[in-house]
Amino acid sequence: MKTLIRLTLAVSALAIPALSFAQSAAPLTRAQVYEDLVRVEQAGYNPGESDDANYPSDIQAAEAKIAAQNGDHTTNEAVGGASTNGTSQAGTPRSGMTGNAVDSGQ
Repeated sequence: MKTLIRLTLAVSALAIPALSFAQSAAPLTRAQVYEDLVRVEQAGYNPGESDDANYPSDIQAAEAKIAAQNGDHTTNEAVGGASTNGTSQAGTPRSGMTGNAVDSGQ
């Protein structure tokens, strides 16, 4: 019994680090980060400015300006990679069903 417990602990100790990677996308390269910095600087953001009181709003304004120029309709309020101003659909009604049973009083 002790051998089984030790074996289980050893296998789980080896398996947990392999399963704990959270990043699924490839990381950005230095060139991509530099290009992004150049774009926000051209849109009016100055990273050398020492006024930290306006930090989130001034870079968000520059990113919004870039998004408007590119025709993007996403906002900076996106959480976890998902925009908060979109729509979603959980599914479609089954065939033969005309409405929601709660709404129709059934």
